[in-house]
Amino acid sequence: MENNTESKSSFSGVKVHPNAFVDPSAELHDGVIVSQGAIVGPNVIIGKGTEIGPNAVVMGRTQIGNNNKVFPNVFIGLDPQDLKYKGASTEVIIGNNNTFRECVTINKATDEGEKTIIGNNNLLMAYTHIGHNCELGNGIVLSNSVQVAGHVKVQDKAIIGGCLGIHQFVHIGYLAMIGGMTRVDRDVPPFCLAEGHPGRLRGLNRIGIKRSGLMENKEFDLKILQNTWNLLFKSDNVLSNALVMARRGKLDISATKLCDFLKDSISKERRGPMPIVNS
Repeated sequence: MENNTESKSSFSGVKVHPNAFVDPSAELHDGVIVSQGAIVGPNVIIGKGTEIGPNAVVMGRTQIGNNNKVFPNVFIGLDPQDLKYKGASTEVIIGNNNTFRECVTINKATDEGEKTIIGNNNLLMAYTHIGHNCELGNGIVLSNSVQVAGHVKVQDKAIIGGCLGIHQFVHIGYLAMIGGMTRVDRDVPPFCLAEGHPGRLRGLNRIGIKRSGLMENKEFDLKILQNTWNLLFKSDNVLSNALVMARRGKLDISATKLCDFLKDSISKERRGPMPIVNS
């Protein structure tokens, strides 16, 4: 896209403020808005209807999908805060319908061929930081001042409370909910509530499960999920043995997802799940 410094108001359905800068090699699709003071660097691709707010910066090999809302002072695609970074041309891939509130920062990955990935329909509230090589799914809410270290994975529909840090390489499971100011230094399994400093599992996220619509799925059985959770976390069995016992019984889709997550969590070089409260 040519960046005409005289008009800068529109080009092929794109609106660029006269005081914004868009590199000529950037690719902006119909309906994109670039607001006052914003900077869009070379090799950036921005999909239809996405709005880049005042003083936001989008750099590097960054792809942003359709209908995203980028609020003021957001920084996307800058170098990772990783001492191992040696200047590799890595990527940030962002899907559709996301909202990035004020002062969100999203770093690109560290090594050649790697990516930082954010899916669709996510809300990242103000001052959220997403470190290098992170992978976020869909429908996630990160509250204000959530600091996500490198290589963290967050599965769909997780809700993470404000003013907390997530340790590198931690995984957050599907429909998990984490209370504000929790110290998240271990994995949080799917469907679980976590809270505290250090973080501890408090039980199942029953309210989140009900609101998600899972109760209407014939393949979902809350009783089976609860019984499986009790076996895994409240019995006298070590987790590896409890997983074997759980798979011998009847599992619904949610209990299967829980067991699969925990099997990976206790594998070599992973951090393992949070313990339960008072354990």
